[in-house]
Amino acid sequence: MAWLVSELRHRMDRRIGSPPAYYRSIVDIGVRDPLRRLVRDPVAGMVRAALPDRIGLCWYGQHEADWVAYYDAHQRIVGTRFARADAAQLALWATLARSCGWWWPRADVCAIAERPLAVRTEPVDDDARLHHATGPAVVFPDGWAVHAWHGTRVPSWVIDGPTVALIAQERNVEVRRCAIERIGWAAFIERAGLTLVRQAPDPGNPGCELRLYDLPYQQWGAATRLLLAVNGSVERDGTRRWYGLRVPPWFDDPIDAAGWSYGLTGAQYAGLLRRT
Repeated sequence: MAWLVSELRHRMDRRIGSPPAYYRSIVDIGVRDPLRRLVRDPVAGMVRAALPDRIGLCWYGQHEADWVAYYDAHQRIVGTRFARADAAQLALWATLARSCGWWWPRADVCAIAERPLAVRTEPVDDDARLHHATGPAVVFPDGWAVHAWHGTRVPSWVIDGPTVALIAQERNVEVRRCAIERIGWAAFIERAGLTLVRQAPDPGNPGCELRLYDLPYQQWGAATRLLLAVNGSVERDGTRRWYGLRVPPWFDDPIDAAGWSYGLTGAQYAGLLRRT
């Protein structure tokens, strides 16, 4: 199947050749690229990551709309005439994209998933990313769902009921960050009983601040401290995210703790022009 699709697209590409720039901008910028950014990339990749590792070769149904629409637009807008057999195959792929979700063809059987009941995204520039603050970002008719917080896939508890205890048990720093953002940093610091040890301007991130907190050991299970820092890079939506990094308990200076997280001394970190 993969070989057949590859050969089909290769033949259609040869028939398209090099269309005038005007038509190329219509089908690339106006059709294929937006569908890839808004339909395939933010949704298909996230769903695939949430599935078990061994799902085998499958096809994405509606999430393949980008390349199907690209060739269909060449027929309808540019007037490209594909070979009759290739046009017939493209029509079949278009029917699949309109009719079903992912599907797994095998020798004697084909498993077909229904399309999701809901896909919830938020706009970022000209793109979109999965996000829903009060429920699943993608939900299917059988109840299977994917939860996402501003484009990051997270366990359902992050959205449905984040708690200090669950955050303390979570080992993934991105999931912890999302769960804390779901609660709100101010509320999290209060609920977790964090005690501010010291704060200082961040030399590696001018205009921002480093804050070093004591963590209550009875909740976090080990002697440790939390360094609260602002991300050095601006997010695609123009914001800067706060990150909480666990650091050893012997650090009293947030600059030393920040340097440790990069494998540097505090003095070396203080000499940075800009961290990322």
